[in-house]
Amino acid sequence: MIKNEKPVLGVIGGSGLYNFPALEKVTNHLPETPFGKPSAPIAVGILSGRKVAFLARHGIGHTLTPTEVNYRANIWAMKMLGVERIISVSACGSLREDFVPGEIVIPDQLVDFTKKRQYSFFGDGMVVHISSADPFCKNLSTTLFQNVTSHGINAHLGGSLITIEGPRFSTRAESNVFRGWGMSLIGMTTSPEAFLAREAEMCYAVMAHVTDYDVWHMVEAPVSVELVVATLHKNTEVAQKTILSVVEGLPEESPCECHDTLKDAFITQKTNISAVTKKKLGLLVDKYLK
Repeated sequence: MIKNEKPVLGVIGGSGLYNFPALEKVTNHLPETPFGKPSAPIAVGILSGRKVAFLARHGIGHTLTPTEVNYRANIWAMKMLGVERIISVSACGSLREDFVPGEIVIPDQLVDFTKKRQYSFFGDGMVVHISSADPFCKNLSTTLFQNVTSHGINAHLGGSLITIEGPRFSTRAESNVFRGWGMSLIGMTTSPEAFLAREAEMCYAVMAHVTDYDVWHMVEAPVSVELVVATLHKNTEVAQKTILSVVEGLPEESPCECHDTLKDAFITQKTNISAVTKKKLGLLVDKYLK
């Protein structure tokens, strides 16, 4: 896409988010990336006069487990379409009494407790170490929080999200360990998605829908699929309203430190990087290696 045609925002979440009455002129894109195909066709449409790209993280009809999601292809495909900012809409369990089911949390920290995933675009003779001290975009997270609360929704800005492998839910012992570590939320998809978005020099923020108290709470019912789905369906309208208002207020261009995270991250000498690897990763590295 040429510059003035690129989406102002990319959204990764459930397919129910796409049923915007105001979403017009939708086209589907299923690009082939160096890492395979994304989870589903990316739906690009016009929302309030601006292009927005939507991707069903788990595939159409939710056919992919958190481990099976091709996170690298998903982020790469968004990058190919010109997306520079991503909002992830995710279901999460609360590990804190004050993060109540039904509320929204925009976390500011992330702990990766997964075991089986592809964490980076790099390798094959090109070594890169990105800074991940603050894994989420502060600017986009603040904008997201302001728009959520503008609709009268109870929301929290800040908190540590731990990503587990899944697809099973935690044992009570595990849940209490995570609480002892100071975690606020638990989910299954934010890692490696957030880190890959950072490698791709994209702003990334999470709208975490608190669906349950995981299994640590001795009064509330333990987390179940039924509970998660019911809360997500209830919050779909909230997510749609928030995304619409975010889209309406986003500037076309917004300088952000997220957009040059690779600048000082290369450790491999440029002369030692093969032409094959340079070509494969050209979408990310050409501006630094040419």
